[in-house]
Amino acid sequence: MSCMESQPPAAELFIGTLSGTSVDGIDAALVRFGERPELVATHSLAFPPELKAELLALGRPGDNEIDRLGRADVTLGRLFARAVNELLAKAGVASAAVRAVGSHGQTIRHRPGFDPAFTLQIGDPNVIAAESGITVVADFRRKDLALGGQGAPLVPAFHETVFRTKENDRVIVNLGGIANLTALPADPTAPILGFDTGPANTLLDAWARRVLGTPMDRDGALAARGHVVPGLLRAMLAEPFFGRPAPKSTGPEQFSTAWLETHLARLAAPPSDADVQATLVALTARSVADAIRALPGMGARSGKGVSPVGTEHGRDAHATPISDMGGTPMPPRKAPEVFVCGGGARNPALMRALQEELPLRKVAPTDALGVAGDWVEALAFAWLARQHVLGLPGNCPRVTGASRAAVLGAVFLPE
Repeated sequence: MSCMESQPPAAELFIGTLSGTSVDGIDAALVRFGERPELVATHSLAFPPELKAELLALGRPGDNEIDRLGRADVTLGRLFARAVNELLAKAGVASAAVRAVGSHGQTIRHRPGFDPAFTLQIGDPNVIAAESGITVVADFRRKDLALGGQGAPLVPAFHETVFRTKENDRVIVNLGGIANLTALPADPTAPILGFDTGPANTLLDAWARRVLGTPMDRDGALAARGHVVPGLLRAMLAEPFFGRPAPKSTGPEQFSTAWLETHLARLAAPPSDADVQATLVALTARSVADAIRALPGMGARSGKGVSPVGTEHGRDAHATPISDMGGTPMPPRKAPEVFVCGGGARNPALMRALQEELPLRKVAPTDALGVAGDWVEALAFAWLARQHVLGLPGNCPRVTGASRAAVLGAVFLPE
């Protein structure tokens, strides 16, 4: 059962831009849409250190937030416009040839569990449109929230369009700041599933900044020197989010350095910096693997719903989903293929840990499917801009929990 309506095959150029919860910079992708999306050119633009520090600070409650937010919104909008213009110069493509830019912006707060729920992304699309001369589609998440959804994850609908096959069950795992997955059954009548599974680079990068003074633990070198602290891992996996049924989403607001520090403070003796990093790698790998093991009918015991949980599962053991979303118990099938995208796919320690958690499954980057893992999300926001232009839905209600499918985003004209 597909979330998406059929799409006309006309070939057009779109640009997708975003800066993820890792807060390391902007990714911009020029995409030609025809029968399949074609990645024409890519460009990355790192955040200046002072802007990165301000964006990280705005992710936490603080003083004088309104003025700081307003300045950061415009500054970030200019940087997004610069990324678009540099991408076009690199590709040798005129701005007039691009139908629209899909800009996600930078998430400052994501509070789907609040009453009322809200989400806030900055990077003023008015500035992007004015300085690039291209129509911009932005503010993708709030329509889904207005319809009772989580506003996230939004990429599963794109994953279905690009990665679904009748040959094998597949799971696409995005290891960005937050990890999320999309389950794509081979059976075309079966619905897709998708949800956030927990933290990924947001905690790994935060710990690297603290103890190494670097933006990340490059190649997972620090984690590779450490050992998992079992008590710390068990305590972190007891976080209620992991046992909550889908639909669900989360962010750095929940899995913050303060959250980590609370768990570290409860230990009898402080672990080494490397041991903490190794345990954070294990946290991501275990929470993702538990979520995959609990997917109905995809190689695990299957019940009526999805509730990824399990601090005591053996590796590749069968998790029993909590009944929540409806459905019929299904017999186990061949284990699904697992393909990984996002920055975490370039972390050898994390990829190794995920493969060790899922020894019965093939785990590989989405590059093996012909789609560069670093650019899947930028491609997705180009696709979401195209969906808006064509008047087609961009969300999948079964994934986000929205009451219906909807055209996402708002248009900002360059004139």
